[in-house]
Amino acid sequence: MKKNRIILYPHGGSGNHGCEAIVRSTHIILGVDMTLTSFRPDEDYKYGLDTYCSIIPYRNNIPKNIKYLWAAIKYHSKLDKHAFDKLTFSNLINVARSCDFALSIGGDNYCYGIPSDIMLINRELKREKIPHILWGCSIEPATLSTSIIKDLTSYAFIVARESITYRALLDSGITNVILAPDPAFLLPVNKVELPDSWAVGDTIGLNISPMILDYSSDSDLTLRNYEKLIEYILSNTNSAIALIPHVEWSISDDRKSIRTLFDKYKHTGRIFEIQPSDACTLKGYISKCKYLIAARTHASIAAYSTGVPTLVMGYSVKAKGIATDLFGTYDNYVIPVQSLAQEEALTDAFKWLQNHDAYIRQRYKTFLPGYISQLHNLKALIYDSLKLNS
Repeated sequence: MKKNRIILYPHGGSGNHGCEAIVRSTHIILGVDMTLTSFRPDEDYKYGLDTYCSIIPYRNNIPKNIKYLWAAIKYHSKLDKHAFDKLTFSNLINVARSCDFALSIGGDNYCYGIPSDIMLINRELKREKIPHILWGCSIEPATLSTSIIKDLTSYAFIVARESITYRALLDSGITNVILAPDPAFLLPVNKVELPDSWAVGDTIGLNISPMILDYSSDSDLTLRNYEKLIEYILSNTNSAIALIPHVEWSISDDRKSIRTLFDKYKHTGRIFEIQPSDACTLKGYISKCKYLIAARTHASIAAYSTGVPTLVMGYSVKAKGIATDLFGTYDNYVIPVQSLAQEEALTDAFKWLQNHDAYIRQRYKTFLPGYISQLHNLKALIYDSLKLNS
């Protein structure tokens, strides 16, 4: 037994409040001292993750010293093509040596090409005999190449957050896998002071992401779907519309897409923006919505876990898998953005959501308690498996 600590890698930064939600919820589940390796430590301090964990940069600068010289010799002599990469992640590995185990806070890190950095770190952890776990992951079945399967087998075990990923891993011969909900289903809900524009009990939350525009076959058509939905709500209901961002990175900023919609419809006086805040506060706003239309996975999880009927404009396996596990199917609960063909598709799906409101709310009441309770068993499972004292 070491210092009863874990190290989390690789965390993108709390400007993505889904990443933040995973870290906060992981601390709740495991309840131990944590070190967080982060691409953007300044965001994590801004949103208070230093309350829960020590924070170090994901990559460290490489000083031009004897270690640099030795790495250069090994690299240029072709003795080790990863010599400089190993130096880059040496701080992470050094901290991991004093930890019980390392958590690769999976999310969708294996969905978009080969995660070379993660695979290199995993090789080093394995060489150091440091147990590592892939945590709360979704993986596109089509990405399970030979090299990725080899990397996945290096984990002590894998926690898949939805059944599509779980079955794909088993079908690929990976047996060190269990199925459990995304950790963020346990994220606390902050009390929020609702803005004056909020119609209590009759505000519809809307989250739009630049990623769905990027993944759609026609970004203009995708945007028109949102516009048609807003126009339907304004013409056929008395509801207010809250535009809720969940990622504020410059490379993928929900606020830009939100501002486009706000500027077009602000004259109605029934649409307004929620300002960025920490994940628990954003969940507080989402929990007060009558419905949520979401693009970001963790915005949808904030709604699911607080009983808000939710429609997801999805672009990957994670949206389909989570909805399938909750409702038995993703049909009508997820619109794959790649398959959009008509500008009324989102509006039609929203009408279905309205018509099935009572069923969805009842489903939450009967299904969610047992579903979420699985997360409370993960700590004992991990520590028993690794033969550690918890």
